[in-house]
Amino acid sequence: MNIRRIVPDIVTDKMEASKKFYSDFFELKLAMDLGWVATLISTSNETAQVTLVKGVPPLSNDLTIALTIEVENVDAVYQKAKDAGLKIIYPMTDEPWGVRRFHISDPNGVVINVMTHLSK
Repeated sequence: MNIRRIVPDIVTDKMEASKKFYSDFFELKLAMDLGWVATLISTSNETAQVTLVKGVPPLSNDLTIALTIEVENVDAVYQKAKDAGLKIIYPMTDEPWGVRRFHISDPNGVVINVMTHLSK
């Protein structure tokens, strides 16, 4: 499996203060901001990232995503999860903001957003 990046997803009700903290203290730059979700990245290593999610992420069945894992072939990983009998919490979906994703949970109940960016 080719993993491109692993990003912690931090749920916050203080979006602006959180963006300011990570950009000021850790010198991360804003790479994506959709209002309800923002990703900040390191200027020295663009795979070092933090995603901030306002409240409970939409389309997640009111579960809080704790981790995003970007993979090269999300369809193959989805099939692997199904073949392994893992519970799919959120089905494979092409989202309007340009990602294809699904959600599973680990044995601890941590919700994982497995995704890839859609080709433009």
